[in-house]
Amino acid sequence: MKVCKFGGTSMSDASSIIRSANIVKSDPMRKFVIVSAPGKVNGEEKITDMLINCYETVKKGASCKTVFSKVENRFNNIIKDLGLDIDLTEKFAKILLNIDNGASKDYAASRGEYLMAIVFAKVLGYEFVDAQDIIKFFPDKTFDSEYTNDYVSKVLNEMKNTGVVVPGFYGRTPDGAICTFSRGGSDVTGSIIARAIKADLYENWTDVNGFMMCDPRIVQNPAKINVLTYKELRELSYMGATVLHPESIFPVRRADIPINIKNTFEPENSGTMIVPSKDYVGQNGRIITGIAGKKDFTAIFIEKSMMNGELGFARKALSVLEHYDVSIEHMPTGIDTLSLVIESCNLEGKLDHVLARLQAILNPDHIEVLEHLSMIATVGHGMSKRKGTAAKLFGALYQAGINIKMIDQGSSELNIIVGVDNSDFEKAIEAIYNAFVK
Repeated sequence: MKVCKFGGTSMSDASSIIRSANIVKSDPMRKFVIVSAPGKVNGEEKITDMLINCYETVKKGASCKTVFSKVENRFNNIIKDLGLDIDLTEKFAKILLNIDNGASKDYAASRGEYLMAIVFAKVLGYEFVDAQDIIKFFPDKTFDSEYTNDYVSKVLNEMKNTGVVVPGFYGRTPDGAICTFSRGGSDVTGSIIARAIKADLYENWTDVNGFMMCDPRIVQNPAKINVLTYKELRELSYMGATVLHPESIFPVRRADIPINIKNTFEPENSGTMIVPSKDYVGQNGRIITGIAGKKDFTAIFIEKSMMNGELGFARKALSVLEHYDVSIEHMPTGIDTLSLVIESCNLEGKLDHVLARLQAILNPDHIEVLEHLSMIATVGHGMSKRKGTAAKLFGALYQAGINIKMIDQGSSELNIIVGVDNSDFEKAIEAIYNAFVK
């Protein structure tokens, strides 16, 4: 059995929807379908953005009727172009009333998926199952994974012969309030359902042919990644590769279900397979799998003689960040040094306070701050088995005239992370790619 998730571009207009429907119908194993809200088309913004705008309009004290009419028109045009016998007038009226009466941002943002799933179920002749009825959150809005898994398994397995369409992105709390995953969370919904029904494959249909080895906006026509592991995906997604929501691998990884990233507009392309490490067969001789990175980090360098002998030093440093609600990204260490690498946005308005508290609690010999830092991860299972990988990477950066500000390597030897100036970000990724691929 296969679970298929279709993204916003695959649902953006009638022609894309028909193409997606043909993909589903071409394989009788595709009985469970998850959809996103319609994406951008012909200059119109995403439906989700329109709905968030509705919410924000009401917060300012006005009715969102005018803004919401754009949502209605978009769906009515889709329905008309598809030639469907379906009328959403009552549902539109209810949604508008709820948002105007102060419904939550999560409720407003989720209605695009809700409406799209109703439409796509009609196109396929499948049953519509509302995500709020099967995807459960705790009162604190954290996802209730085990209850949801058991409940989805019970409900949907009974419908596998008829076919099911479920809206992605949201569920509800015990009090009935709509709760969403973070943006792009339809990927997570698909993964949850794949685990619950014990799918053989989770297909994630989007508008690209899978993962590229690096950002095509930086390197022209980069090679495609044919196969990667869950662990490699986590590293690449965390560092900015955005084809798949980074949290979506957790449910399927628990059940060892592979993910296939496919292109709705080139369905014959094999895409990228994401598999458990035990099923990994390599990259046809490639040392690395991919390169990804993000800009705008701040590094706090702390130096203190005999730091290694001071019990609880690292804990004290981290407690300062916790006190100011700042999460850490990396923590390279030396015998007398400790570096705290943090996304700069998390330190806005807090940096001076953090530094003062670190000084007071740790009494260091020296503290230094490095801002405007980019972190670049070179990822691959082959790296740990090949001599000279690090030398090749550092040599490429040297030849490109790039100064490395920081080096960090994970304990799994799956990646090497380097810190460079923001101004060197694109040049560094291109240099690493050319060294290993070209």
